[in-house]
Amino acid sequence: MNPYLALMVFTVTLAVGQLLFKLVAVRADWARPGETLLLQPALWVALAFYGGATLLWVWILKQVPLTLAYPFVAAGFILVPLGAWAFFGEPVTWRYSAGVALIVAGVVLTAT
Repeated sequence: MNPYLALMVFTVTLAVGQLLFKLVAVRADWARPGETLLLQPALWVALAFYGGATLLWVWILKQVPLTLAYPFVAAGFILVPLGAWAFFGEPVTWRYSAGVALIVAGVVLTAT
């Protein structure tokens, strides 16, 4: 697998995992969290995504320098809130948009 494709898959996998964790949190009965959390398939899928992402990350780090790979983690700061907006109706404010612009500028600056 191409390491740069792997980096994109890694970033999306982490974002999906975060959105699944949010889904679990929304659905949980917090009066009895142990029961409701552990019985939710979304929790186990999120953990599987994170486990897979961890293994992929280790492989990626063998292929490319950490200084090149790590900025892709920052893309999660863009994908997760956009997913939260799309799936949970969470607001995307102008401050968020300005922050995303700064993150993108920082990633571009460090990658060049």
